[in-house]
Amino acid sequence: MTLRILDPRLAAEGEALRPAAALSSLDGAVLGLLDNAKIGTERFYDFLEQILRKEYGVREFIRRRKPDASRPVPPQLLAEMSGADAIVSGIGD
Repeated sequence: MTLRILDPRLAAEGEALRPAAALSSLDGAVLGLLDNAKIGTERFYDFLEQILRKEYGVREFIRRRKPDASRPVPPQLLAEMSGADAIVSGIGD
């Protein structure tokens, strides 16, 4: 049996990906909330959205839900979130 380990930090061509620069502020920002379809994620994001809106001035949220937690995000779903300044992807177990 062969064990193959994939490194999610590498692009298909083997070039390392660089993290995006941090936002200087959340005030007036548009944030994406990507739900992984597990039981507790929606409730957690409801709470997170309230805090980020009230205490940090986030202007708008783009919320989307993956079909299920075991698969990658469909490209169309990511395209729908492309207007966000940043995206939070979380697990809700």
